[in-house]
Amino acid sequence: MEKGYSRETKMGEMPIPKLLVSMALPAIISMFVQAMYNVVDSIFVAQVSENALTAVSLAFPVQMVIVSCFVGMGVGINSGISRRLGEGRHKDAEQVAEHGFLIAIILSVILAVLGGLFSHGFVTLFTDNQEIIAGCTSYLMICCVFCFGSIITQAGFSMLQGSGDMIQPMIGQLIGAVVNIVLDPIMIFGLLGFPAMGVTGAAVATVAGQIVAMIYVLCVVAFRKKNILKVHIHGFKFDGTIMKDIIAVGLPAAVMQGIASFMVTFYNLILTQYGTTAIAVFGVFFKVQSFIFMPVFGLCQGAMPIYGYNYGARKADRFLQNAKVACIISECIMILGVVLFQFFPEQIFRMFNASDDMMVLGVQCFRVISWSFVTAGISIPLSNAFQAVGKAYISMFSSFLRQMILLLPFSWLFSYLWGVDWIWLGFVVSDVLNLIYVGVMFVRLKRKELDTWGQHKGMLSAQG
Repeated sequence: MEKGYSRETKMGEMPIPKLLVSMALPAIISMFVQAMYNVVDSIFVAQVSENALTAVSLAFPVQMVIVSCFVGMGVGINSGISRRLGEGRHKDAEQVAEHGFLIAIILSVILAVLGGLFSHGFVTLFTDNQEIIAGCTSYLMICCVFCFGSIITQAGFSMLQGSGDMIQPMIGQLIGAVVNIVLDPIMIFGLLGFPAMGVTGAAVATVAGQIVAMIYVLCVVAFRKKNILKVHIHGFKFDGTIMKDIIAVGLPAAVMQGIASFMVTFYNLILTQYGTTAIAVFGVFFKVQSFIFMPVFGLCQGAMPIYGYNYGARKADRFLQNAKVACIISECIMILGVVLFQFFPEQIFRMFNASDDMMVLGVQCFRVISWSFVTAGISIPLSNAFQAVGKAYISMFSSFLRQMILLLPFSWLFSYLWGVDWIWLGFVVSDVLNLIYVGVMFVRLKRKELDTWGQHKGMLSAQG
């Protein structure tokens, strides 16, 4: 803990640059590790065959649905806790955490049932290759049935992050990542006496890492004495108002992530006319770009409690400074991503055992789409601010605008006009237009709410 600040007061008093770095760095590290083992997973699978890589790529939209559920839940928990702590409502913040775990259990059951029923049918929408169908179906079944590991873990992470503790979630993420990375080659290739399971082995390694991380975070939540918030299982009382608040804030965030799943699904349908190689290229892109975007999402995780606390405490100057610093850091990360994708695409694709056709198409994909990172570096932190203050519907519409209203039509148009080499230009156009929308809405928030807080304080001073 920083000298001179308690764990609760630091979000309202510590200098913003120092506070944001201290809050975000653990989340950035954990998100980077998450991205790393997602990519390592695909690199190992690619050594099996291009069909195996395609199977994992086709499973990606369903995995994103699972992610969207626990991200939305996490945003609702994080925002609810940080706002209540900012308002001095400690007991209510604990109740938000308790209801968050209830939501996690419900989501886990629903997703397990849906995954078990519909995985095979989903895969057959994209291919009639039996090897791909079998591998992808097995992968999805395992990830869905055992998704409770990732969802309950996220509930615990969000409880801790909402109260200002970013270290324990980072440690939990690291533990899960190490387990996954160690088990990947063992399960995929059949080392140390285990059978070679290929794509199925990758799924087993993934859920094993998630379950170990879940066990760790539950131990932290239950037994760590330094926690600001305590979860009371025996004295739990259901409160519909709290559930509605978590869902009201979290649902738009979940829809935002879910929109990405639909986008990838429809994008893959557009790409099917160019063969499974194009789908594999797009799958590689999404895995590798997570190296850039996941740290930015980690930055936003660190920024969210600061937004929420200072919004609840009506400290407009700190709220705006948090947005400014977050945008600067995010943009620096994105510029590094542009450099990586512009100058080293061949080296990246060699790690995925790329064929000649995959290499040619992939290099063009990386170099075109990466220009969209520049505008995304600003729009993502600004959009995150709306989630933190209970206005997640603005972020939700931003995501829908970018990925469905703009990206898919523009990508189809560019594909129709210039072929698969320029289908990727849709990302650049949609991100520019989305930034305009997010910027306008943020200025509106500032003028209608944040600026009035200062006026209100001035009036009170004058009256005094």
